[in-house]
Amino acid sequence: MTGYVRASEIAKLPVVTLGGEDVAQVKDIVFDAAHGGVRCFTLSGRGVFSGPLKRELLWNRVHSLGPDAVMIRDESALADDDQAAKDAKASGAGNVIGAQVMTEGGTGLGEIVDVIIGSGRKPAVAGYEIEPEGQGRHRVLLPVLKPVAISGEMVLVPDATAEFTAGDLAGFPEAVHGLRTRLEQGA
Repeated sequence: MTGYVRASEIAKLPVVTLGGEDVAQVKDIVFDAAHGGVRCFTLSGRGVFSGPLKRELLWNRVHSLGPDAVMIRDESALADDDQAAKDAKASGAGNVIGAQVMTEGGTGLGEIVDVIIGSGRKPAVAGYEIEPEGQGRHRVLLPVLKPVAISGEMVLVPDATAEFTAGDLAGFPEAVHGLRTRLEQGA
């Protein structure tokens, strides 16, 4: 079973090998806007005076993602430089925080304030935490299984997405299941 975690909770997590070696700390999460997934983590050293590392952890090199650490097989999983992060920034990909979510029919759902990631052996972006328009600081979790289009300013989702929200991570799996079922019925 997949658990879900907010991207903001991943930042600052230690990166540890299966052998228990603490090799880095997650600095940032770089998103792949073209595919609605995660491209890589940028890293920093461990400790108060450690700065950014000139290494990155590609998403496909993550062994597992949990609430307490990002696990990798060994230190060879870390890329020697941060080219994937540079490429993502150069292409305009990366930051979806602050982007608006809109349905294909033109209904504005709100502003993205965090990204929900399915943890486990094959982590993936599962949805977004949004602040719905006109509801102040009230936040909801919105599953996004099949985004139609993603840019730094807008995420376009199928109309059915608006019907499936959750108030917290505990209710999020039910919202994901409901949306998946609806999209399969409509396909």
